[in-house]
Amino acid sequence: MIARIILLNGAGSAGKSSIAKALQTLTEAPFLHVQMDTFLDMMPEPLQTHPDGISYEEGETDDQSSVAVKVGPVGARLLRGMRHAIAAMAGQGNNLIVDDVLCDSEILDYQELLSAFDLHVVGVSAPLHVLEQREAARGDRLIGLARWQFDRVHRGIDYDLVVDSNVLSPFECARRIKDKFGL
Repeated sequence: MIARIILLNGAGSAGKSSIAKALQTLTEAPFLHVQMDTFLDMMPEPLQTHPDGISYEEGETDDQSSVAVKVGPVGARLLRGMRHAIAAMAGQGNNLIVDDVLCDSEILDYQELLSAFDLHVVGVSAPLHVLEQREAARGDRLIGLARWQFDRVHRGIDYDLVVDSNVLSPFECARRIKDKFGL
């Protein structure tokens, strides 16, 4: 059986992890939840805010405070390794729900690495003001990150499905994904 992969893409605080957990309860076959944050946490602490790893630059987007993410060589290797690890897990027959924030051309890596599998790319969206409210309420995110990611994460991606986590609950989003792809 070919592994099935649901790639959830959206800005931070869009609800990807909540949707992934809800989807795991609905699917007939087991799906593993693979989070980008888990891989980022593998970096030594000093590299999590360092130009060689992942760094954050405060600035402005649309005359509002934002926080840009900069990926250095160690961070880039980590993220490439994550995508290859996902392909290796799928190669062993694991069905996966991947929770990522794609910027630039990362979708092309996924499409190439996962071309042998049943891949479905799902955009998770919400209005910017909602993302910013969630970001502030969580208390574990840099304020301004959602604003910087908002216009970048969906650019150039043709989705198989888009869900609006402002209109639908995580369970309702998961139900739409399950129904759309026959999971």
